[in-house]
Amino acid sequence: METNPKTPTEAAKAQEPVWKKWLGMGIRYGLPVALTVLLVVYMFKKVNFGEMLDLIRHGVDYGWILLAMGISVFSHIFRAARWRLQLSALGVNPPFMALCCSIFGCYALNLVFPRLGEVWRCTYISSSQKASFTSVLGSMIGDRLADTLMVLLLLLLCLVVASPALEAFLTKYPVGRDLLGLLSQVWFWGAIIGGLVLCFVLFRVFRETKVVRKIREMSLNMWAGFSVVVKMKGRWKFLWLTLCIWGCYYTQLYLAFYAFDFTRELCTGPGMAWGLTPCLVAFVLSSISMAIPSNGGLGPWNLAIMFGLAIYGVSDAEGTAFSMLQWSGQTVMLIILGIFTMGYISMSRKGGRKLAEATVAEAEKLDQD
Repeated sequence: METNPKTPTEAAKAQEPVWKKWLGMGIRYGLPVALTVLLVVYMFKKVNFGEMLDLIRHGVDYGWILLAMGISVFSHIFRAARWRLQLSALGVNPPFMALCCSIFGCYALNLVFPRLGEVWRCTYISSSQKASFTSVLGSMIGDRLADTLMVLLLLLLCLVVASPALEAFLTKYPVGRDLLGLLSQVWFWGAIIGGLVLCFVLFRVFRETKVVRKIREMSLNMWAGFSVVVKMKGRWKFLWLTLCIWGCYYTQLYLAFYAFDFTRELCTGPGMAWGLTPCLVAFVLSSISMAIPSNGGLGPWNLAIMFGLAIYGVSDAEGTAFSMLQWSGQTVMLIILGIFTMGYISMSRKGGRKLAEATVAEAEKLDQD
């Protein structure tokens, strides 16, 4: 029997050493888990564990945590609506509920396998709509680039409205003094410029190598996905939905401030803009921390929140209690949404099979007539 010849890509994968496959899997899945464990251990070594548990058991108004959990659902719905604009510009028009479930499932999957959720949501939409995976992936990259720009804008806002508190924090703690000292060194900026020049030269000399071609292809996909936002109809709606997404993120963290006495105190007067400024600092630091691969942000996100609150005098135990409870609430909501997504996909497939069977039966009936 004749067999189909393997493509060059398949042949290369077949010849790939076993150790290389295991190493790749270890870096992809093992490194985020290791980072998560190390950062969580570091965080709990800095706090009184008993004091933290006592705060969670007896010092929390859980109504605010539940409200924050509810707000988080709207952030995912707004993200689905924003992604629909990009996909529509590419000629891909999935049902809105399918888009919502792709976002729900993406974040739920990221709890177990960081960054795999983004690949899954693109695969789910492209396969269900018979669309180009590369085009859908490009739109997702554009989606993430828009978020990156939003984080940078929020960082600039944070540096303006909270500069005294940030400067005091950076000069008080050793890591801050080291960072300020590093930024003032000429050799540091020289090394950055030299690195950029070296990258440019390497990309020019080795532009036909496999690695450089792959990076170039990825860059083109990123640009294609982002350029759709600039050219498409509804770009102002895209901007509005972006503000809605990040407004939900900020609001759910701000509402959680009212769940604890020590964070509620930050919201009681105009001195700190009724808690809006401390919340902004913690929010920006936690948003930046999400760039670190970890399981659902556990570890980096908690430490960022803890450091953000420490700027305003919140102790490590209190900051950890706040971050762990808020993270746990959002994680529970993601698990619920993930279960809902599994049910939706299962029902959609059954409905699709029934529709296909009914269509075939109707066609056979027409043939007989």
